[in-house]
Amino acid sequence: MGYGKLGPAARWPTEVLRMKDLNLFFSDLSEPFREIFADCERVWEPLKTLGPRLEQLIRKKAQSESHTSHLPGIRTTLDSSSYHRGEQGLYVQDWIDLAEPVFLQELDIFIGKGTQLEPSAIIKGPAMIGEDCEIRQGAYIRGNALIGNHSVIGHATEFKNSILMDHTEAGHFNYIGDSIIGSHVNLGAGSKLANLQLRSVDEKRKDYINPIQIPLDSGILDTGMEKLGAVIGDNVELGCNAIVCPGTLIGKDVWVYSGLIVPKGYYPAGILLVPKDRKPRSIRK
Repeated sequence: MGYGKLGPAARWPTEVLRMKDLNLFFSDLSEPFREIFADCERVWEPLKTLGPRLEQLIRKKAQSESHTSHLPGIRTTLDSSSYHRGEQGLYVQDWIDLAEPVFLQELDIFIGKGTQLEPSAIIKGPAMIGEDCEIRQGAYIRGNALIGNHSVIGHATEFKNSILMDHTEAGHFNYIGDSIIGSHVNLGAGSKLANLQLRSVDEKRKDYINPIQIPLDSGILDTGMEKLGAVIGDNVELGCNAIVCPGTLIGKDVWVYSGLIVPKGYYPAGILLVPKDRKPRSIRK
């Protein structure tokens, strides 16, 4: 594992990061993640159409797999006259351990068997959550959510318009917005994936947001997205209270030092990101 010392704008040489470079982030994409990347030009582009793609995936899942359509121990917006901006979702009121998959068609939510839901979690559709996951107390899943098997959305963690693959944990006080996270990733307590860059007075007054641009050695890459968090590859370890800036691409097998602010840009696989004044030490994985 190599080292990267973070200054104000750390960058490494790279190509333009087209879809042929998916292996820089993910070793072996399984379904439904392989399907979600189909026909995309850039690694972050599944986020642009995640909502409609999720609706298709959920319908396909419901048609191909036996499930129940009843989930006791929840309250839904469908039984209430008070809607929050027209959004629909569920509020978990009891401890729930799913013995079989559940499909709530009106809410556009599919949850796999073995998944545990803890009281006070909120889930808005469309959302597809895999098997044997933990959705812990105070979790807030805000829709357009694709979560793989054996993964954790933990206490006071907010998750929106994002993809979380298998065996990945966001267990405590995390924010994940407009991001793609690979398998076997751990987000340390308090780590955040910011998705909105600082705006000028003019942007605020005229109510617009400039698209996020990613600095690469090959030039500036315009994502065409007003909000974009991070793409994080397989096996990444994100230390406690690390902050990942909007438009950050982190390759697989990277370790990020606790409390570090990671500027936007591309960080290649297999490096350890440490503060600029931190003395590197030997690491063996």
